[in-house]
Formats: sequence, C-alpha cells, structure tokens
Amino acid sequence: MAASSRAQVLDLYRAMLRESKHFSAYNYRTYAIRRIRDAFRENKNVKDPVEIQALVNKAKRDLEIIRRQVHIGQLYSTDKLIIENQEKPRT
Repeated sequence: MAASSRAQVLDLYRAMLRESKHFSAYNYRTYAIRRIRDAFRENKNVKDPVEIQALVNKAKRDLEIIRRQVHIGQLYSTDKLIIENQEKPRT
C-alpha cells in the first residue's frame, strides 16, 4: 500500500471512530465502533490497489451515513442507560 493511501485509510478510520463516538444511543455507539474496527481489521491485508480504492470509497459513504445518523439521533435523544451512568473505578 502506498504511503498516501495508507495515510488516507488511517485518517478515514480515525474519522469514522471519532464520529461514531457522537451517537447518543449507547447501543448504536458501541455497535458502530466495534463494526468499524472489525471491518478495518478484516481488510488490513488487502494489497490490490483497485480493491483498496473500492473499500475506501465504501468507507467514505459509510462515514457520511454515520454523520447523518448521528445528527438524526441527536434530534431524538433519549435518557442514558444505567450502564452509561456508572462511574469508572478510580485507581
């Protein structure tokens, strides 16, 4: 993978994770983060430039979907779940 496409993929990965953390619903947030990580791990050994470009284009479309869904979710926010209100243990 060329250095520029590697940087592009890493930027896209970070952007998707960052945007997914804005989901107001805990279940959507954790699912999206887990799914993004799994998809990028699954395709980390792809070497074909054409296939890499196709995956990057799909990820860009998915990022736009995530942004749209985050915005819609913020319009219809709900109360936090009990699991979200727990404090992290202090060490």
